[in-house]
Amino acid sequence: MSKDKLIVALDVDTQEKALELVGELAGHVGFFKVGMELFYGAGIEIVQEIVAAGTQVFLDLKLHDIPNTVGRAARVLVRSGASIINVHASGGGAMLRAAGASAREEADRLGIPAPLVVAVTVLTSIDRETYHRDMGFTGEIEERVRSWALLARESGLDGVVCSPQEIKLVRDTCGPDFTIITPGIRPAGAQLGDQRRVMTPGEAVKAGASHLVVGRPVTGATDRIAAVAAILDEI
Repeated sequence: MSKDKLIVALDVDTQEKALELVGELAGHVGFFKVGMELFYGAGIEIVQEIVAAGTQVFLDLKLHDIPNTVGRAARVLVRSGASIINVHASGGGAMLRAAGASAREEADRLGIPAPLVVAVTVLTSIDRETYHRDMGFTGEIEERVRSWALLARESGLDGVVCSPQEIKLVRDTCGPDFTIITPGIRPAGAQLGDQRRVMTPGEAVKAGASHLVVGRPVTGATDRIAAVAAILDEI
């Protein structure tokens, strides 16, 4: 179903605000994204409440630490019932393998489906100037995304998070079954905000995206259900 491709970002800081959005949109979207702001403000219980309401959760905490710590954290996050969790690809192969293996082991222990574990490549807020000047990388962003996507696949992860500009590259590199989640989605006419490498919903799906993350164009809309419907019509 097309609605399962759409992940609405709950970029709020309280349980009350989040559940208001969930109550309004739960029948219309496939996933909600719980990021750092909401998770730190409301705790793991907010994930469990959203799952109990019948909608899947992408838990976007971008784990990045030594392999043992990330593996243990992944086990805890599996208990939330989230369908997707993520880690930073820059943590290296050992960390990625620990995250994936620990998530699968914990899900098996609990007798529940294992969440997808995906690796974040280069954030969509990072442009070429920032990439070279501030982060000290050489080469092109696309080369880095491709290498990290291959590392994620070779480490047993299910997919990556990348900007719309790298969707086709990752799809061609990693194959049809590799999950590609892309933020930086902006319907035509929407404000860019802090996103730099963006694409419309239709363009992203055509390029090969599995899931689209959309925040303010939906949650900040006067008619949120109409905003969701417009995106689903486009994809």
